[in-house]
Amino acid sequence: MNILEKMRLDGKNGFVTGAARGIGKATATALAEAGADVAIVDLDIAEAEKTAKAIGEATGRDVFAVQADVTDPASVDQFIQAVLDRFGAIDFAHCNAGICINAPAAEMTYEQWKKVIDVNLNGVFLTAQAAGKVMLAQGHGSIINTASMSGHIVNVPQPQCAYNASKAGVIMLTKSMAVEWADRGVRVNSISPGYIGTELVLSNQTLIPLIDKWNAMAPMHRMGTVEELQSIVVYLAGDTAGFTTGADFSIDGAFTAF
Repeated sequence: MNILEKMRLDGKNGFVTGAARGIGKATATALAEAGADVAIVDLDIAEAEKTAKAIGEATGRDVFAVQADVTDPASVDQFIQAVLDRFGAIDFAHCNAGICINAPAAEMTYEQWKKVIDVNLNGVFLTAQAAGKVMLAQGHGSIINTASMSGHIVNVPQPQCAYNASKAGVIMLTKSMAVEWADRGVRVNSISPGYIGTELVLSNQTLIPLIDKWNAMAPMHRMGTVEELQSIVVYLAGDTAGFTTGADFSIDGAFTAF
């Protein structure tokens, strides 16, 4: 069996949160293209169902949508059970759901701070913990958390202290879980994308004026694409990454390299 065959995900199944659009949609697509069955988890169930239908028809895999609020422990437990009812096991989990609120630290309200931390950090914890419990019982599994280069640097010129703090927390949460579960068959890693040209970013009138400034600072002088995040998630979900845990992968065009 050659390396491409070894990297296939046939017979594996799992879920991606925040998968109705953007990065989550791209990684869910790649996982299905590699042979996995995938649950599309999102708060926006209508968009999630459209995404699941499109991916399922394109790949021939079992892809279904399930609604969940990752900040609500009961909702997380319910969607985990829905995935188990459908697939019988959870081999991989891409905990990807996240939000960003740009507000100066001196003016940010506690409600704004708490909303970002709830989704980006607490939501990853609740989702990874719930998936981890299933995987520990199985004796195997791979958790992939979406962090950000913002967990390593302070982005400028936009003020986003809550986002930066939440993503730094995701990186350390990932490492902590990885160490706790390393000898129990469960791997935990994170990816830290740089600026990615998702539909939401490219259509956000507040962010569009900043893109030229970001690109001017970037060594590659461009944003990344969602497709450029697909292969690392497929790798981490599969068996060829068996010795890879506790790692954070920067996919940022060398933005954090200097």
